[in-house]
Amino acid sequence: MQNIMSEHTFELGEAYLAEADPVMAHLIEIYGPYRQTPRSDYFAVLCESIVSQQLSVKAAASITSRVLLHFGGKWEPQAILKAEEEDMRALGLSRSKVVYMKDLASFCATGRLALDSFADASNEEIVRRLIEVKGIGKWTAEMFLLFGMGRLNVYPIDDLGIKKAIQANYNLDELPDKKKMLEIGAKWAPYETIASLYLWRSLNNKPAV
Repeated sequence: MQNIMSEHTFELGEAYLAEADPVMAHLIEIYGPYRQTPRSDYFAVLCESIVSQQLSVKAAASITSRVLLHFGGKWEPQAILKAEEEDMRALGLSRSKVVYMKDLASFCATGRLALDSFADASNEEIVRRLIEVKGIGKWTAEMFLLFGMGRLNVYPIDDLGIKKAIQANYNLDELPDKKKMLEIGAKWAPYETIASLYLWRSLNNKPAV
């Protein structure tokens, strides 16, 4: 099975989940079909992820638009490295986000982070490489795998939205702990991403990436 989102893999995944898990079957019946298109501009995805941290979707979109306009419509490591901090701050970026973006740009410009090699890397290896960059933690790396690369087997067990959705849809008295989440999610493999998308959908929400 190809571990990338596509029309065919979504259909396979939905059929698999519906048979494996009655709760998923119910969610798919209510909200399906669900489709998510992966992206190939990985550097842009990561830049936008940094910009959107701790912001509303609307605020993140506004600042992203201004920053992208400032850089001529393209996210390029060298341009970010050359940019003055004051100019970037004037676009609405916090001091820490400027540092994060410049660190990401430096990693990519020097080859310490070879984004074009990610296609053949495991999820675990990609997370390990990404979290070396300032401002990119495990959650951001997992969102990159899921929404950016379109990997099908991503299960962000630390995401509060996923925890809340599992609590609500599986009729739990409290938020599930890691053991309970792994127990419930075991039946979804290798389509954890699709299950996660439906769980977010059940809350009428999904992370801004």
